[in-house]
Amino acid sequence: MALTSWKTFDFFEVSQVKAPDDETRSLFENNDISCCCSGSENLFLGSNDGTVRILSSTFKILRTFQAHDVGSIAHMKQVEGTSLLVTIAEDLPNEPVLKVWALDKPVKKTGLPTCQSTLSISNGRKPFPISAFTALDDLSQLAIGFANGSVTVIRGDLIHDRGAKQRVVHESEEPITGLEFRTNPKLTTLYVATISRILKLVISGRGQGQPARTLEDLGCGVGCMTVDDQNGDIVVVRDDAIYYYGVEGRGPCYAYDGPKSLVRIHGDYVALVSPPSNAIPAKTGILRRFGNTQADAIFNTSTFTLLDTHLMFVAHSESLVSQVQSVFMIWGDLFALTQDGKVYRYHEKTLQQRLEILYQRNLFLNAINLAQKAGVDTAEKDVIFRKYGDFLYQKGDYDGAMQQYLKAINNTEPSQVIRKFLDTQRIHNLIEYLEELHEHHKATADHTTLLINCYAKLKDIDKLEKFIKSPGDLKFDLDTAISMCRQGGYFEQAAYLATKHNEHGVVVDILIEDSKKYTEALDYISRLEPIAAHPNLMKYARVLIENCPKDTTQLFIDYFTGIYQPKIDSLPDVVPQAPGYGAGAVNAVQNLRDMLPLPYMNTSSVTSPPSQGEVTNTISDRSLEPVIYSYTPPQPRTAFSSFVDHPNEFITFLESCIRKEDLKERDKIDLYTTLFEMYLHISSEKKGSDKDKWESKARKLIEGQDIPIDTSNVLLLSHLSNFRDGTILVHEQAGLRFDIFRSYTSAKDTRGAIEALRKYGPEEPQLYPAALAYFTSDPHVLEDASDELDAVLKKIDDDGLMAPLQVIQTLSTNAVATMGMVKTYLQQTIERERKDIASNRQRITSYRNESVEKREEIIDLATKPQTFNATRCSLCGTQLTLPTVHFMCKHSFHQNKCLNVVFGDDGNIEGDCPICRKNNDTIRAIRRAHEENADRHDLFLNALARSSDKLGTISEWFGRGVMDLPPVVE
Repeated sequence: MALTSWKTFDFFEVSQVKAPDDETRSLFENNDISCCCSGSENLFLGSNDGTVRILSSTFKILRTFQAHDVGSIAHMKQVEGTSLLVTIAEDLPNEPVLKVWALDKPVKKTGLPTCQSTLSISNGRKPFPISAFTALDDLSQLAIGFANGSVTVIRGDLIHDRGAKQRVVHESEEPITGLEFRTNPKLTTLYVATISRILKLVISGRGQGQPARTLEDLGCGVGCMTVDDQNGDIVVVRDDAIYYYGVEGRGPCYAYDGPKSLVRIHGDYVALVSPPSNAIPAKTGILRRFGNTQADAIFNTSTFTLLDTHLMFVAHSESLVSQVQSVFMIWGDLFALTQDGKVYRYHEKTLQQRLEILYQRNLFLNAINLAQKAGVDTAEKDVIFRKYGDFLYQKGDYDGAMQQYLKAINNTEPSQVIRKFLDTQRIHNLIEYLEELHEHHKATADHTTLLINCYAKLKDIDKLEKFIKSPGDLKFDLDTAISMCRQGGYFEQAAYLATKHNEHGVVVDILIEDSKKYTEALDYISRLEPIAAHPNLMKYARVLIENCPKDTTQLFIDYFTGIYQPKIDSLPDVVPQAPGYGAGAVNAVQNLRDMLPLPYMNTSSVTSPPSQGEVTNTISDRSLEPVIYSYTPPQPRTAFSSFVDHPNEFITFLESCIRKEDLKERDKIDLYTTLFEMYLHISSEKKGSDKDKWESKARKLIEGQDIPIDTSNVLLLSHLSNFRDGTILVHEQAGLRFDIFRSYTSAKDTRGAIEALRKYGPEEPQLYPAALAYFTSDPHVLEDASDELDAVLKKIDDDGLMAPLQVIQTLSTNAVATMGMVKTYLQQTIERERKDIASNRQRITSYRNESVEKREEIIDLATKPQTFNATRCSLCGTQLTLPTVHFMCKHSFHQNKCLNVVFGDDGNIEGDCPICRKNNDTIRAIRRAHEENADRHDLFLNALARSSDKLGTISEWFGRGVMDLPPVVE
């Protein structure tokens, strides 16, 4: 590409350096500078008299020392990062002299820098000037080229003056115009330029010692060769172009006609110095190629150009009145020294300033390339893309603008772009942008809605399917996409999304709400895993029971009894319907078999969803392994509300759940109570045999043992449904027989009351007094009771359940019973009472006579002497011998052998008769217990409450002294 076609910009600010003092001004104005170099934040100037001057960033001379006593300093090199300076002075016909200076080591006497080493450069004793010089950064190798075509390489330790070797590595008849090193860890290559050739010479590493290899049969002038430190390429400029040379040879070149006298690399730029082509007279042969300073000095104008060869533009170009003597880089800027002693500083503008220059000329592609090369972050590059897009949009290039907006999608507010393309004519661009938003996971629910609406507006089903079936992570809001597909009538696509992302509830909703296919919806639920089937079954339970009562009830039974397992057969084919809102949902179900994981499938056997119109087998032929799902059934009561208005199905569900083993107690209570209520509910709506059938079921339910139904619930439900058998059963189980009898009497059911009396009377004697009161409460009741009244009176009389007076009082409360009915009872009672009175009187007389006799005996024992006639011992039965002990009870004993007694101080024996002692102790214990219980009135009251003969109990405790008055203490 010709350089003349490159765009030219002004990316550099140019200023002339002002001398800070007279010394510096005199130095530049006298034009006594023979060479210059830069490094380590200082500028080094060499003069014709061998003097070196060191300048600061303000161009103030910091230091001056005499480097060479004779000759002019032709070349210098400062080793960056060190204090080492290399100088080469020429004094023809003598050999050039090379010195290495340590600037940080002044000599104590003179204060001058220390010269580390001095070396005379050999050229085979040929007095030719040095035309090129280069050195490695560690000064281990230096190369010097001469005008006679020879190249000398110096190796050694010049820094510590440990000796160096020189060798001529190349000789030719062509003057040397340039030398540059290119190094890598294993190889050091020296590139040599002459006026007619470019050569490559290996001076260390593999290939060392071989002759130089010609890269190209074209050379260059002095100063027209340099090295690009960024990539190591050799840059050569000729009158026709700029050339790059790599390891393998020549690389890219850029056409640029015109003479060139100097080239340097400054960062990303190539700095060229060119005298005007029409200002230089024609020269012949060697003079033109090699250059002639005295001839060129006549012409005092030159062109200074900065090029960016990578981006192919001219960053700066200007004409200088005087020829450029040298170009150097330091302090981040580029400097040009002209022959008239002026120094120009070239400072690169900031990136933003350069971009603004490009924006003003609408050169957005150049701006993008410049930003990318500068390594700006993504956000700053996106700003350029967005500006470029706005520019193209204003020009009407909507496709091009959209491409730029897409590049800036990560850092652009989507609404700014979307608003520009809402017009129907630009809907394709809008779709493209929205799709890219989803690809970058930056889309919101509104963006998904808008994209699907665009697809619907264009009726582009293929793109819609491609969008929703795109592989990888989900790139859009799932709920919004499903909702929009359903609103647009794309039920198959909505079902696909729902099934792919396990939104089974949406699939069921499509079948029920959209297509009204209740059987298919129930069948779909039955193929889901338990954790997914339950919420869908509960959500649509009433609708499904209403339309598929039998199958839905069975599914409820299976799930709530813990035996549910997903169906493993394929989804049934749905009969196609006419196209419409529901037809799409039907078709969706037919395609769901590809995505619904069946319970006998391994994960490896599930294939990716097929495209529209394709049906693939999702079951692997080699892995039909059944999967048994285990789950914890929910509480049955959670399903009760689903069976509203469906009592028969509800009863079927309850009966099946009751048969389940290991029911929890709370579930048993819920199931039995609810089932009992449902039996009574249906029986209340039936008549005749149907009513008896359901009442019989209810009776059987509560007749069993350990039925977990609360008694109050049974009573309440039985009362509300007028189910007397339930009340009776509860009372029987609770032992409330009196309440059962009372329920019959309250209902005037005499026959039932008689049966209850016969059934419960032996165990509940108090029923007979109640029966007596009931039978005599009404003439009709008495008539129905007939002979049962006599049986009741006999039982009352035999068991003593009522006193005769109580019986009379009960019968006299109304005028129903007559004297003739109780005549026999009264006669028997009076006769028995008379006999009891006579018997009691005889017993009283006997007790009185016995008491009189005992008192008289006690008096005799206390007042009259007693005669003891016993001759034998009462214990051992042998003949009594003295000493003998006689007791007042007429028992006598051997004192020593048969009696163990203690004599008192008065000679009387302390103790009881051994034979009478047991009875005496018993009497004393009874008496003592009576005395202790006399104050225990609680025992008396408890005994009285438990006794059936109250008067007898009172008499017994009266005899024990419970009612005795405490003794009076005087």
